[in-house]
Amino acid sequence: MKPYRNRSGKSGVAAYESGEGFIRVRFIHDGTYEYTDTRPGRLHVGNMQKLAEAGIGLSTYISRFVRERYARKLD
Repeated sequence: MKPYRNRSGKSGVAAYESGEGFIRVRFIHDGTYEYTDTRPGRLHVGNMQKLAEAGIGLSTYISRFVRERYARKLD
């Protein structure tokens, strides 16, 4: 996993990894979640990948638009 740059300094995201059709996000206090093109969908995964690379807005995006619609919890 790549460390999340956390440009705002307030993110709950610690790290992420992504590839074709998925992104995995490790939160500081809540474990690692996988999001896929199937759930929550390609649009959300694409947006989350862009935000993860930018290092800002990922946690807010998940809270606002994705919420509990993850594919699976990994740990």
